[in-house]
Amino acid sequence: MFRQIALFMLFLVLLTAPAHSSPLLDSDGRVTNVAKPFTRIISLYAAHTRNLRDMGAGSQIIAVGRSDKQLPELPRISFGDDLERLLALKPDLVLIRPMLSHAHPETVERLTQNGVAVVSLQPNSVEEMFRYWESLAALTGKEAEAKQMITSFGTGLAEITRQVQQIPEQERKRVYFESIHKRMKTFAAGSMAMFVLQSAGGINVADDAVQVRSTNIAEYGKEHILAKADQIDVFLAQQGRMNPVSEEIIIKEPGFQVIKAVQQGQVFLVDEKKVSRPTMDLLKGIKEIFALLYPSDTRK
Repeated sequence: MFRQIALFMLFLVLLTAPAHSSPLLDSDGRVTNVAKPFTRIISLYAAHTRNLRDMGAGSQIIAVGRSDKQLPELPRISFGDDLERLLALKPDLVLIRPMLSHAHPETVERLTQNGVAVVSLQPNSVEEMFRYWESLAALTGKEAEAKQMITSFGTGLAEITRQVQQIPEQERKRVYFESIHKRMKTFAAGSMAMFVLQSAGGINVADDAVQVRSTNIAEYGKEHILAKADQIDVFLAQQGRMNPVSEEIIIKEPGFQVIKAVQQGQVFLVDEKKVSRPTMDLLKGIKEIFALLYPSDTRK
């Protein structure tokens, strides 16, 4: 539980630290001067949209990404659309993440040339998530609301930590946490998903997995999974666009019948939005996984 305690101390530091001041440095190294809050924002990552809404800046969003269904009344667009369609919306800020700026550098350049700020943000860990929230707050003038989000997250995490501490170390469940079934991948050690698992009292049996570049994903492979078949108390998988899997697919995977969790009916799915996106929903993910791992303790 030392990690959770350290994070709570970080919350306190963030709450007493000064808010972001202009200029703001994004995940791609671009600098944006924030003279005043942006009020016409195109949000092209669902986590951006969710966080802006949570901090009271939802009314400042004028369009969202094609797969983002949070604000159905708004236009849904793609960063690859014709530039004129984006400009016709008269945005003053387009919020993206690095994968989009790397795929469409010319769009970033042309928007900037037309006086539209482009900010690319994506935290890779829970520690980075709080600074990310502060960056969104600085862009929208919602600094006080972001600090409240950080406080609420810290309070929620402290309560879950208290419950986990009641589980004896020798009773902690050993878990394989799947990120992509078709490629037999798990999550990297420092990823948000692993933070969620460990905060819920789970022990990662794939702690020797090799991180894929600088992503949240890690290589493992079926041979490594099966080598630890008798150690896996619970087989957990994220489910969503990134991993469209089912319990049946996992159970019927050739060779998986020797896995302890499969034999004992301990195969579970969790919504990827609750374990991989940098939003308040991470708390829901932790609570959900805790309930799956220790169902008797949730009834106390």
